[in-house]
Amino acid sequence: MLQDFKKFVLRGNVVDLAVGVVMGAAFATLVNSFTKAFITPLITKFAGKADFSKLTIVIGRSGKGLKPLVFPYGELLNALIAFIITAAVVFFFVVKPINHLLQRMRTEEPPDPTTRKCPECLSEIPIDARRCAFCTSELTAAA
Repeated sequence: MLQDFKKFVLRGNVVDLAVGVVMGAAFATLVNSFTKAFITPLITKFAGKADFSKLTIVIGRSGKGLKPLVFPYGELLNALIAFIITAAVVFFFVVKPINHLLQRMRTEEPPDPTTRKCPECLSEIPIDARRCAFCTSELTAAA
């Protein structure tokens, strides 16, 4: 059983997946830091708010043992911005190039023709035909 587990773990796709997950997590941390350190201050500069990530909506009043509901939508907006940046980077730097490479690698040969054009009436006829079904002209052997 241990030998089978070792074969499973050392297969290429399992190792590739593990590397991809680690790199994705590191990239997500980088994008979150970039959003909080660069994008959020730029938005707050133009919006006129002091700290964009601390924007909240408060619903209800406190008193009699009740606490108001606080929704930190600034953090949600930070996460949304980070998600959009991550999705754009993945799309433009991973998906598009891979699709382009796959498209270039496709070298399917066109299928053998099964029809040809009649030299007299230019109708499509079977490649082995000796007479055109449309104009009834006799045909030479297929080239």
